[in-house]
Amino acid sequence: MDLNPDSNTSLRGAKVPGNRAERFSSIRQVTSDLAAPLSAEDCTIQSMPDASPVKWHLAHTTWFFETFVLAPHQPGYRPLEPFYRVLFNSYYHAVGNRHPRPERGMLSRPGLEQVLAYREHVDKAMLELLAGKRSLPEADALIELGLHHEQQHQELILTDVKHLLSRNPLKPAYHQPCPPAPLRTRRRSWIPFEAGMYEVGHSGPDFCFDNETPRHRVWLDAFQIASHPVTHGDFMDFIEDGGYRRPELWLSAGWDAVTARGWQAPEYWENRDGRWFSFALHGEVPVDPHTPVCHVSFYEADAFARWANERLPTEAEWEVAARYAAPAGNFLESGVLHPLAPREAPADGTLAQAFGDVWEWTRSDYGPYPGFRCAAGAVGEYNGKFMSGQYVLRGGSCATPSSHIRASYRNFFPPDARWQFSGLRLARDSE
Repeated sequence: MDLNPDSNTSLRGAKVPGNRAERFSSIRQVTSDLAAPLSAEDCTIQSMPDASPVKWHLAHTTWFFETFVLAPHQPGYRPLEPFYRVLFNSYYHAVGNRHPRPERGMLSRPGLEQVLAYREHVDKAMLELLAGKRSLPEADALIELGLHHEQQHQELILTDVKHLLSRNPLKPAYHQPCPPAPLRTRRRSWIPFEAGMYEVGHSGPDFCFDNETPRHRVWLDAFQIASHPVTHGDFMDFIEDGGYRRPELWLSAGWDAVTARGWQAPEYWENRDGRWFSFALHGEVPVDPHTPVCHVSFYEADAFARWANERLPTEAEWEVAARYAAPAGNFLESGVLHPLAPREAPADGTLAQAFGDVWEWTRSDYGPYPGFRCAAGAVGEYNGKFMSGQYVLRGGSCATPSSHIRASYRNFFPPDARWQFSGLRLARDSE
């Protein structure tokens, strides 16, 4: 059942309205549009334990609004199916105390049509709540959190679908490509920053996640950061120089991953007759050497930096360097859904492609800022419980909604994760 094969085009240039009901409807519609090119079978399958079926993303984002907004704040609200409150909770434990995430693809029921009916039921109740004149500051804060949570899952839908379709021998395309004008890599330069005390973390009244706070001071020694991300062409040089065969370049756990999993190139790459191809959301394409490299793990990013005689930036260095860069770039709304070469030179002293295209690995462990406290209850579990064994990425990607990103945003993944649009930017100590 194809819901609407052409609906992906509606994402291009989309603006998020200011009216709260319109904004709610607009963001929820984007999620539905992302699922529209897919069949019911596409929406049910789970291709690896870290990914989730599209059907589950559609239901879980709906569960958030039902659980945290409607149930406590909308008198008389009646759930469509009470057990959904358990089934689509991220932390539900199945019989035998087994975490169900690797088994979400086994949920053949409820079917896609029932999940879409669930979304419609909750959306109708939410719009009735938003149309009311009651002042509900607590509900408003939860709605804002829920919308940003939904935008996180919009990106996950695309990365999970890409992984799923890449496992199909037919290499099917998720959407039709938007062919960009051919562009070439601009020369990398180095932007210096003096040693000193800097402030990092979110400030101001705008929305942020709790892990971006509190704002605090950090001391940074003098450093330099690359003006541009590392490109696919740069990574080809690394591969040709034996990068995946040289244990001296790798962290111990990284080398274990290389040998155990047989890594020879970034995720989705295939070499045929000496030419590299990669799977994209618009199908299999030749690797463009001028675009930012993506789908590399922290281990690969770190190994490349060692090979280049440089290092990865810390997240504080990245945030300080990006603070004057405009939060504009190649995001979800472009409809390209693939990293692009830079279209113009950045202003002096600012980073090119700091936002959009690819998430950039930093060398920083994902941990709490000084003074961080998790929010009470289930809402507070989203960020705090993952502060172990993960590394921070910054900047957003070509699958990130543009209204979702900011310089203080802290993404995080395990060091071996490769299915996200993750790349890197080099840094060095100043002499």
